[in-house]
Amino acid sequence: MKYINKGEEPESLAKWKALANENWKPTYDLLSGREKDDVYHSLLKEQGLICCYCGMRIDRKDCHIEHLKPQNKFPDSALDYTNMLASCQGESESPLPKPVHCGNKKGAWYDENLMVSPLDAECGDYFKYTGSGEIEATGDPKKQAAAKTTICKLGLNVDKLKAMRRAAIISAMKGIDKLTGEEIKQLIRGYEQLDKEERYTPFVAAVIYTLKHY
Repeated sequence: MKYINKGEEPESLAKWKALANENWKPTYDLLSGREKDDVYHSLLKEQGLICCYCGMRIDRKDCHIEHLKPQNKFPDSALDYTNMLASCQGESESPLPKPVHCGNKKGAWYDENLMVSPLDAECGDYFKYTGSGEIEATGDPKKQAAAKTTICKLGLNVDKLKAMRRAAIISAMKGIDKLTGEEIKQLIRGYEQLDKEERYTPFVAAVIYTLKHY
């Protein structure tokens, strides 16, 4: 999981919400058109076109707007941009492709004490990765319960994600034995940055973890 540094909400969303009056109240179900497109654009840009939870590559057609705090339990946060993320598996995919994971797997679940949030700057410290592509809880006993619960509730170890994670790790490790320690550090710094198309490498958290522990 990679930390997401949330930006300001799109101007069009703010103006749309400001239209509220005695006869009309903006709700998430009414969010559409330019305002919704702008939300998608902002979320994808600040996430570097990777899923907020698993880190796979996403774009407008194959992702959905995920509410960290579920709408049915936190209705007052439904239009709060700081509560919105872009998760893989699109909103228009019905039935959802199997296996279901990330935001659609999470559904209405949320536990502040057991949910590792990508909005937490230290979210990456809760997890470790194996060469086979599996995500596991860190060795820190204080973080293990939240890490294990989040992995389970988001389906982060389904075979599909493990295979994609493994492929990303293998690709990043090609020729690693020929690099010096400083060159590996430079490689890590490169992965930590957006590329020329303002994208992060898919499964970048797993890749960086593996390189750091090489």
